[in-house]
Amino acid sequence: MEIRQITDDREKKTITGQILGSLPDWFGIPEAREAYIAESEHKVFFCAFESDRPVGFLYLKETGRATVELYVMGVLKEFHRKGIGRELFSRAREEAVRQGYSFMQVKTVQMGKYKEYDGTNEFYLSLGFKEFEVFPTLWDEGNPCQVYVMSIG
Repeated sequence: MEIRQITDDREKKTITGQILGSLPDWFGIPEAREAYIAESEHKVFFCAFESDRPVGFLYLKETGRATVELYVMGVLKEFHRKGIGRELFSRAREEAVRQGYSFMQVKTVQMGKYKEYDGTNEFYLSLGFKEFEVFPTLWDEGNPCQVYVMSIG
């Protein structure tokens, strides 16, 4: 498995579309998925490859002068629990520090709402993120938004 930083915006969109399209349990809302694809342009973007096949990716989005968000991450289901997400995060964190950010945040559905997202919450906690705040209606009433933060600088 190899992690590469992707700079070509078309390649970012292709990878994002392929991987998110194969993860309907987490990215089943077509409008949201299309927004993630469109927003991948001009972002710090890392992809995990196995034999030149994209199997996971993440990208970062600046949310303030000192803060960057792990905006979206997807790893093909058959590659879950193999350290790919952790390695993608590690590379993204290194790059965020190199670019001068002090904090990283990530948003997901609040723990306990849906089984599919409980593992996601546990993953972010295992990386060292800390619970910051829950916004009950940021997305909609059925998907309370949990915000996690960490100091990286």
